[in-house]
Amino acid sequence: MEDEDVLKGVGPRLRQLRLEREATLGDLATETGISVSTLSRLESGRRKPTLELLLPLARAYRVALDELVDAPETGDPRIRPKAVTRHGRTFLSLTRRPGGLQSFKMVLPTVDDVAQPTLQTHEGYEWLYVLSGRLRLILGSRDMVLAPGEVVEFDTRTPHWIGNPGPGACEALAIFGPQGERMHVRS
Repeated sequence: MEDEDVLKGVGPRLRQLRLEREATLGDLATETGISVSTLSRLESGRRKPTLELLLPLARAYRVALDELVDAPETGDPRIRPKAVTRHGRTFLSLTRRPGGLQSFKMVLPTVDDVAQPTLQTHEGYEWLYVLSGRLRLILGSRDMVLAPGEVVEFDTRTPHWIGNPGPGACEALAIFGPQGERMHVRS
C-alpha cells in the first residue's frame, strides 16, 4: 500500500471512530485541543494528518496510532535467538526490546572444579528457572542445588555464583535487568 493511499484512509477512520463513540466534532475539539474546523478537514480528507494531530486523537479514542493510520501488521513476532557464548556458558536471548528486563535461556556445561567459586555482585535482581539438569547457586552464605522446575529470585547485590554441578548440561531460563545482562552476557 502506498503512503498516499494510507493517508487517504485516515479521515474515514477518524469519522467512523467518532461516530461509533457518538461524539460531536465539538466534543472531540474540547478533549484534544484541536479546532473543529481542523477536525472536520481531517475527516473529509482536505487536511493531511500529521503526527501532532494524530497523537491526541489516538489518546482521545484510546486506540493505538497504528489503528488510526491502518499501518501494516508488524513483522513476525517469533524470536529467533542467536547464541552468545561467554565463559563456556551459552545464552539465547528471548527478548527483542533493548533495555529493561531481558530474558535468556542459559545452557551451562558441567563445571569440573568448583572448590572455590568466585562470588560476584552487581546492581539488579535475577530470576532463574531450571528447565533441565541441576543448577548450583551460592547466594551469600547459602549453597543450594536446584532441580528442574525450581525457581529462585534474588538481589544481585548479594554475593552470588551460579554453576552446574552435573551430571550433564543444565538449561535454565533467566530474567535480569540491564546490569545483569552486561554482567552475564556482554563482554
